[in-house]
Amino acid sequence: MEGPRKPGRSPNNRSLERGIEILRAFRQGSATLGNAELAERSGLSKSTVSRLTQTLVRSGVLQFDDTSRAYRLAPAVLSLAHAMRTGSRVLQLAAPRMRALAETHRINVGLAAPDRDEMVYLESIRYARRAALRHVVSGQRVPMELTSLGRAYLATLNEAELKPLLEAFKRRRGRNWPALAREIGEAGNSVRLRSYCAAAWQPEVVAVATPLRIGHDVYALNVSTSTSEPLASTAKSLAAPLLSLAADIRAAVEDYAFAP
Repeated sequence: MEGPRKPGRSPNNRSLERGIEILRAFRQGSATLGNAELAERSGLSKSTVSRLTQTLVRSGVLQFDDTSRAYRLAPAVLSLAHAMRTGSRVLQLAAPRMRALAETHRINVGLAAPDRDEMVYLESIRYARRAALRHVVSGQRVPMELTSLGRAYLATLNEAELKPLLEAFKRRRGRNWPALAREIGEAGNSVRLRSYCAAAWQPEVVAVATPLRIGHDVYALNVSTSTSEPLASTAKSLAAPLLSLAADIRAAVEDYAFAP
């Protein structure tokens, strides 16, 4: 059931927001989605979804597949993503520095930004000595509560910003939540004391992350490697190059901002 209309919000704005919710329903592994699946994922009624998908097809951001009787994202969406990447000064300055570090140390380097209760990779450079268990690419989402990237970002939030996210994680993780809550708290303390936190949410993969504040925006930068070595010792060895990279990116952005 759709929620009540919030005061001060026009019907046109609500239609736009609902249309965006439909686009958000498409994730990796979901090439096509029918109206019923879109309704379930977006929380909208089937009649609303049916009306909006037709509008999104006419607008050129969805395509209808006659064979599967379902919708897929149209090429225009990829064009928007490309415009975002090429228009980001942070990415332009960070990417070559990330690649240099990855090549030098033979590690993986990633830059991500928050989107609701997940982190979205903006750049991912994979150079670990052993093949990672998954292939991470730009645009991929990872759980905020499980990853070093997400926990580094959470450490930057005040209580009012953090509370609804923790409630969402609790609902999602159920009986696993108490242990995760402790880990998130420990990660926050680590960021405040050492400027980084570590996580190993995949077997034999250790990742270390630090918040990267650029102006009003907060990103998270991480390095990771495939290893069977203990988490603590691996994190300590990865922390120095990570923090050096973060400082280098901040300095580059500041130099660009004040360049004549």
